Amino acid sequence: MTISLERLRRCTIAVDLGAARTRVYLKRTGLIVDEPTVAAVNIRTGGLIGVGALAERMTGRTPPHIRVVRPVAGGRVVDIAMAQRMLRFLVGNKLRRAWRRKALPSAAVCVPHDADPLAQRAAVETLTGLGARRVELVDTLLAAAVGCGLPVERPEATMIVVCGAATTQVAVLSLGSIVAAERVPVGGETIDHAVVQHVRNEHALMLPSQAVHPLHLALAGAGPSVDDTEVHGRDVATGLARSVRIDIEGIRAVVRTPLTGVLDAVGAVLRRCPPDLVADLAERGIMLAGGSAVLPGFDSLLREATGMPLHIADRPDTCAVEGLGAMLEGKLRPVVLDPLAS
Repeated sequence: MTISLERLRRCTIAVDLGAARTRVYLKRTGLIVDEPTVAAVNIRTGGLIGVGALAERMTGRTPPHIRVVRPVAGGRVVDIAMAQRMLRFLVGNKLRRAWRRKALPSAAVCVPHDADPLAQRAAVETLTGLGARRVELVDTLLAAAVGCGLPVERPEATMIVVCGAATTQVAVLSLGSIVAAERVPVGGETIDHAVVQHVRNEHALMLPSQAVHPLHLALAGAGPSVDDTEVHGRDVATGLARSVRIDIEGIRAVVRTPLTGVLDAVGAVLRRCPPDLVADLAERGIMLAGGSAVLPGFDSLLREATGMPLHIADRPDTCAVEGLGAMLEGKLRPVVLDPLAS
C-alpha cells in the first residue's frame, strides 16, 4: 500500500490495534492509551464489564456468564463491534475533548503487511464507527521502522523484524518503500503455547497463562536460578494443584524450534533483495521491534543464523504507534529529487 505524508499530517489520532495490546497516539499530546486488547462481557445482559488490564486479569477466572474476548487476532480485527466498544472505553474523555476541538477528525491505523481487503476494511470500519471522517492505512513495517529511528527515506537498505503476539513480519526498506517483505504466523503466543505443551507432555501439568512469565525471566537470566525455577498448575490426571521444577535448558530448546520459521522468512527476504542492498545490511544489521522482540534467545539465534549485527529498539513494543505519530506530527520528510538541469 502507498501512503501520503500530506494526508497523514491531517490526521488527529494514530491507532495500533495489536493482538496483544492496543495503543492510541493523540497529535500534539503523545501516547494516551497502552492497554491489553481484551474485553470482558456479561453474556446475559451484553454489558461491558471491563477492558484492558482489568479484563486481562479476569482471563481464566470468570464465572460462566462472563466471557473474556479478544477482538483482534492475527493482526486483524475479528469483532468490529467489540473493538469499537473497547476503544470507546479506553480513550474516554481524552479523545472526546479532541473530537470537540475538531469535529470528525481523520485517523491513521497500522495494518499488517499484505493485509487482505477484508482486514483493511475491518480496521477502517472500526475507526469510522467511532466518528473518524477518514481513515488512513499504514503498513506496520514502515511505521515501526520510523518509530525505531531508521532512515527509511534514504536510498540505503534498512531491515526490520517486527515480532508481534501472533505474527512476525520481516522487511527490507529503501527510499520510503518496502523492497521485500514476509509475514509468518509465529509470535509470542506461539512461543507460550509451545512452552505450555512441553510442560504438559513432560510433567502432566496444565499451566495457567500467568505461569509462563517466570519462565521467560529464567531464560533471560533475570529470574531465579535453574534449580529454583518452580511453576504451579493443575495435574492433568487428578485435577489437583501441583508444583514442579522446570529444566530451563529443555525450555530453551522448545523456544528455539518455532523461531526457525522466522529465520526462514529472513532468508527469503534477503534472497529477493538486490545485492547492493544486502551489502548495506551487512554493515547496518537488523533492527528488532515489536512486543515479542525481547523473547529470550531470539536475538542470539538471529545473530548466529545471519551473521549480521543485531539491534533491539529502545522501546520495541511501542515502535509502530510512535512511528505513526511521527508521521502525523510531520517529522518524516521524504527525499526531494530535483530534476537535473539540462
